[in-house]
Amino acid sequence: VQLQASGGGLVQAGGSLRLSCAASGRPFSRYVMGWFRQAPGKEREFVAAIGWSDDITYYADSVKGRFTISRDNAKNMVYLQMNSLKPEDTAVYFCALKRGIAGWGTRETTDFGSWGQGTQVTVSS
Repeated sequence: VQLQASGGGLVQAGGSLRLSCAASGRPFSRYVMGWFRQAPGKEREFVAAIGWSDDITYYADSVKGRFTISRDNAKNMVYLQMNSLKPEDTAVYFCALKRGIAGWGTRETTDFGSWGQGTQVTVSS
């Protein structure tokens, strides 16, 4: 599966953005999908993940209640709705798919693969 994230931009604190991740290649619906982010000088960190349907999700504590992950299997798309954005949300955001051997609930970057190009999100104060 090849992944491409888009939808980033510059937004003021308190604003919203919706990121999209387009998947191509293998059948998409079988994969658990995740969003990660990487700020300058920091390690890539987990943001959110989704199972085969919208009601099967988990989030990093730092974004819980503000971000919502969803998917449209018919369109091979995964989304990240980001509300109440904070300057500390500034990062490059990536989507990835969870490796089959990795357990549900993992937040480890090594348990995800098929990283595509990320999309920059900048939140100004």
